[in-house]
Amino acid sequence: MSGVRPVRTGEQVATSEPLITIKSAAKVYGTNLGLAPLSLAIHAGERVALVGPSGSGKTTLLRLLAGAMVPDEGPHTVSINGKSPAGLKPGNELASLVGIVSQRFDLVPHLPVLHNVLAGRLGHWSLARSILSLVWPMERRAAQQALARVGIADKINERPGHLSGGEQQRVAIARMMMQSPLVILADEPVASLDPARAEEVMELLVGLVSGNSDGGDSQRALVASLHTASLIRRHFTRVIGLRESRVQFDLPASELDDAVLDELYDLGDDAVAMEPLAGLAARDG
Repeated sequence: MSGVRPVRTGEQVATSEPLITIKSAAKVYGTNLGLAPLSLAIHAGERVALVGPSGSGKTTLLRLLAGAMVPDEGPHTVSINGKSPAGLKPGNELASLVGIVSQRFDLVPHLPVLHNVLAGRLGHWSLARSILSLVWPMERRAAQQALARVGIADKINERPGHLSGGEQQRVAIARMMMQSPLVILADEPVASLDPARAEEVMELLVGLVSGNSDGGDSQRALVASLHTASLIRRHFTRVIGLRESRVQFDLPASELDDAVLDELYDLGDDAVAMEPLAGLAARDG
């Protein structure tokens, strides 16, 4: 790129302490830089999109936020609601902080949709309650309500393998609703969906943090990696561009345009390469 753009965060949605704080966090894999030292703050209610070429550091940043890896400077450099996710054991405390939606869905194929949705409660339940729920499903009514919200209440007894890609993604989102974390992390959640399905899934994810829809909560935040500019402009308040493991810009999503993306992806006049950014179909979900 010709130069790093000035960092200007998206619209301010809160004047209180940030929900997410990162202070000079970095990650090196052997001799390869995964993420250059990064500092940022994200407030409750913000919807932040991460955009950039493959290998730019987006997934590393999401893994640091999820507590799946520790920053080289130590876990204290990343905090959510004042706690370090990397310093927490899997269980209630971590489950209440962070939830993940990915393009893989991570559903259990031999269990019905009901049990896959109830898996969102495992971090909140005791081991005995979790085992008992396999025989007598706990919180069935709440699971039914979550499935109704995502529009697939009639699939409650189906196996994931009998569902389309879009329906499987909805199951994963219903599971997230049951988990009810403060921060929702989404790693390319619509990469395998066609534009119509992608729009539906983004509306569901945004609804979880908007505070103005059924079940939405403005005390949450959404951080998602995406490649589709139109979805970012419609559904996000802020966009952070990464290239070669470094932040290149941090802007209100409304200011994201083709010129900014051209520079970030180093596409020049390559219109064909820009097609995914324009929101064209990847494949039917």
